[in-house]
Amino acid sequence: MKRPSPKRRTLEMKPEYDFSGGVRGKYLDRYRKGTNVVLLDPDLVEAFPDSESVNHALRSLITIAKRAGSRKRA
Repeated sequence: MKRPSPKRRTLEMKPEYDFSGGVRGKYLDRYRKGTNVVLLDPDLVEAFPDSESVNHALRSLITIAKRAGSRKRA
Protein backbone atom coordinates (compact mmCIF):
# COMPACT_ATOMS: atom_id res chain seq x y z
CA MET A 1 0.00 0.00 0.00
CA LYS A 2 1.40 3.38 -1.00
CA ARG A 3 1.59 6.27 1.40
CA PRO A 4 -0.12 9.43 0.22
CA SER A 5 2.24 12.07 -1.10
CA PRO A 6 2.79 15.09 1.17
CA LYS A 7 0.75 17.25 -1.20
CA ARG A 8 -2.30 15.02 -0.82
CA ARG A 9 -2.27 14.83 2.96
CA THR A 10 -5.05 16.78 4.57
CA LEU A 11 -4.65 19.17 7.47
CA GLU A 12 -7.67 17.71 9.24
CA MET A 13 -7.22 15.99 12.57
CA LYS A 14 -7.77 12.28 12.89
CA PRO A 15 -11.02 11.21 14.55
CA GLU A 16 -9.12 9.56 17.44
CA TYR A 17 -7.76 12.97 18.50
CA ASP A 18 -10.62 14.28 20.58
CA PHE A 19 -9.91 17.54 22.37
CA SER A 20 -13.54 18.42 23.04
CA GLY A 21 -13.02 18.10 26.81
CA GLY A 22 -9.75 19.99 26.84
CA VAL A 23 -9.12 23.13 28.86
CA ARG A 24 -7.09 25.86 27.19
CA GLY A 25 -4.05 26.95 29.20
CA LYS A 26 -4.56 24.34 31.93
CA TYR A 27 -0.83 23.76 32.42
CA LEU A 28 0.44 27.18 31.33
CA ASP A 29 1.50 28.37 34.80
CA ARG A 30 3.28 25.09 35.52
CA TYR A 31 5.06 25.33 32.17
CA ARG A 32 6.17 28.92 32.77
CA LYS A 33 7.63 28.05 36.17
CA GLY A 34 9.70 25.25 34.67
CA THR A 35 11.07 27.00 31.61
CA ASN A 36 13.12 30.04 30.82
CA VAL A 37 13.44 30.74 27.12
CA VAL A 38 16.09 33.16 25.93
CA LEU A 39 16.55 34.13 22.29
CA LEU A 40 20.11 34.42 21.06
CA ASP A 41 21.30 36.66 18.26
CA PRO A 42 22.43 34.78 15.14
CA ASP A 43 26.13 35.43 15.77
CA LEU A 44 25.85 33.91 19.25
CA VAL A 45 24.09 30.81 17.95
CA GLU A 46 27.24 29.96 16.03
CA ALA A 47 29.29 30.04 19.24
CA PHE A 48 26.62 28.45 21.46
CA PRO A 49 24.68 25.85 19.44
CA ASP A 50 22.84 24.29 22.38
CA SER A 51 21.70 25.01 25.92
CA GLU A 52 24.56 22.99 27.43
CA SER A 53 27.18 25.29 25.87
CA VAL A 54 25.30 28.41 26.98
CA ASN A 55 24.99 27.11 30.54
CA HIS A 56 28.68 26.20 30.66
CA ALA A 57 29.71 29.66 29.45
CA LEU A 58 27.45 31.45 31.93
CA ARG A 59 28.68 29.34 34.85
CA SER A 60 32.26 30.13 33.85
CA LEU A 61 31.40 33.82 33.71
CA ILE A 62 29.88 33.66 37.20
CA THR A 63 33.06 32.04 38.54
CA ILE A 64 35.24 34.69 36.89
CA ALA A 65 33.03 37.51 38.17
CA LYS A 66 33.19 36.15 41.73
CA ARG A 67 36.98 35.96 41.57
CA ALA A 68 37.23 39.49 40.22
CA GLY A 69 34.85 40.73 42.92
CA SER A 70 36.87 39.13 45.70
CA ARG A 71 40.07 40.75 44.39
CA LYS A 72 38.54 44.21 44.47
CA ARG A 73 37.56 43.83 48.12
CA ALA A 74 41.01 42.84 49.28
